[in-house]
Amino acid sequence: MAAPLRRLPSSTSLPERAAADLEYIRGAMERSGSFTAVPGMGGMAMGVVALVAAATARLAGPGAWLAIWLATGVVGLTIGLVTIRQKAASEGMSLLAGSGRRFLMCLGPSLLAGALLTAGLARAGELELLPATWLLCYGAGVVSAGAFSVPIVPATGGAFLALGALALAAPPGWGDALMALGFGVVHLVAGFLVVRRHGG
Repeated sequence: MAAPLRRLPSSTSLPERAAADLEYIRGAMERSGSFTAVPGMGGMAMGVVALVAAATARLAGPGAWLAIWLATGVVGLTIGLVTIRQKAASEGMSLLAGSGRRFLMCLGPSLLAGALLTAGLARAGELELLPATWLLCYGAGVVSAGAFSVPIVPATGGAFLALGALALAAPPGWGDALMALGFGVVHLVAGFLVVRRHGG
């Protein structure tokens, strides 16, 4: 909700009133605007990393499988944060205010939930549930964050949710293929569309 206009003392000069009005207008525009600093090239890089991980993990044992995907998650998150910060800076946007802050606040809780569920499921030995968990948590976060971003973002999140639902119903052996399709192919396609329509 937009902040109310400040009442200035009647003795306030015209330049001070103008500056206060501009500050209010700037804040209102920032709060209502869409977050456009979605990193297309970063998304494509995340997709490549995921495809490499999927090809490697399918040949690994359970312990190595989990380590490969956890490392992939850390690398992907790092790529995402670095590239989103770079693009936001190039567009003169802040990740800690306005639409950037709302974007991160919507995405963050789902990623945290995914991390906590990963720890719990791994401790219980339920590794076959992790692909669905990761796809669903990531998809939910991206859909929520997409409410404050360009239309490609919530559509991407919807694709992850659909793949996560499929992962719940599919045989456990499909996990790597579905994650390759989601974290790999969907990221590549979405990143390409972002680059085409909204810049790198």
